[in-house]
Amino acid sequence: KQHYIQRRRRTKWTFARRHQTTWNKHQECSCRAVFERYKDLHVYQLEHPTQVLEWTSGNSVCVAGYSQSKNEILELRLPLKLLADENKSLCAERDFKVSHGGFTDGPVRCLTHIPGTRCAVTNDGLSSDLQVWDLGGEESDVIRRTGSIKGKRSASERGSRIAARPSSAPQVLHGAQISDVQLTELASGETLYKLETDSADPLSSLQFVSDTVFLAGCCNGSVYVADTRTSAPPQLSHSPSSAESVIWWTDAAAGPHPSSRRVIRVSSSGQAVVSDLRNLGGAGCQAQLDVQTPGRCSQVKVSWAPTLDDCISVSGFSGVVQIYNTRLWGAEPQEARPLFEHRGHAVSSQQTDDSVPTFVTSHIWHPERPRTLLSAASDGSVHVWDWVDPNRQGGSPTP
Repeated sequence: KQHYIQRRRRTKWTFARRHQTTWNKHQECSCRAVFERYKDLHVYQLEHPTQVLEWTSGNSVCVAGYSQSKNEILELRLPLKLLADENKSLCAERDFKVSHGGFTDGPVRCLTHIPGTRCAVTNDGLSSDLQVWDLGGEESDVIRRTGSIKGKRSASERGSRIAARPSSAPQVLHGAQISDVQLTELASGETLYKLETDSADPLSSLQFVSDTVFLAGCCNGSVYVADTRTSAPPQLSHSPSSAESVIWWTDAAAGPHPSSRRVIRVSSSGQAVVSDLRNLGGAGCQAQLDVQTPGRCSQVKVSWAPTLDDCISVSGFSGVVQIYNTRLWGAEPQEARPLFEHRGHAVSSQQTDDSVPTFVTSHIWHPERPRTLLSAASDGSVHVWDWVDPNRQGGSPTP
């Protein structure tokens, strides 16, 4: 059985590499003719689309399928040409490479890498249970499931959200709704902390803003901030809007200075509100984003740029990833135009006969390279791109 799995794995990964080469030659030339300026742009074609993009290092990322049947879980290494900051013309290797891989029996809707380890934790989106994985190493290229963590709910409409504690201790924060949130030690499975609240609001995001303080964003727009060192009730900020049909997604910028610690909330109607983490009830600035609504709102993602002040990225409303500069927003709501748009996934779908439009399923900023992002779409495409700020090049903002 093991021999069969190994042979099947190698066959499928070889197919992905061959398919990628054909797709690159046809699509990237078209993309470069249509897109705004890029410093770098590389593409990859997965056999099945992914909803997860998670960095395991500065040059490798994890992806996994989300179909109801058996799925691949892969660790991809970025193209060497992208990583070559000098003498790029001398580097011919421009393809993604599969460095490690394995299979999962169910879908992967959420994946989090544990810092400082070769371990990842996933959730299938069907319950609040978690799956623990060994990502392999130098001696083995196989990703294996090594354990599980029992959640509080046997079924969940959105599945659990997962956040890894930044410290070296392998611990994960997880939960399907706000009253489920708990901190679990991976090695022992022991529960180290539980959030003290009776609210049943489903979660849309969960993240640490320091080694002990975390933020939990709810689908209704409420945000909780709590400290795992104390059992005191969390700080609560209610939704910026009273509309019951609106769904919200949240992300926090955890900079070293208190003034840089901000929270952004984006709604399914395209409303965006930025608040100071120390005063979540106040709106520092806000805007109406230039997005297509209603869209594939289950896949909407908003994220602060880790090394660019005031910049955010938004995807999931269509086949486009948008970059906005929140510094241009005011205290009163106003229409905002994106600073830059990555339309690569949308353009590729227009060149096929498929009547179903392609939409972006996930995107993520590179942790160190200021303008480098990865994005994935419903057609199985994965793009890594380094965009050029049109304002810094003497041009006008992307229309």
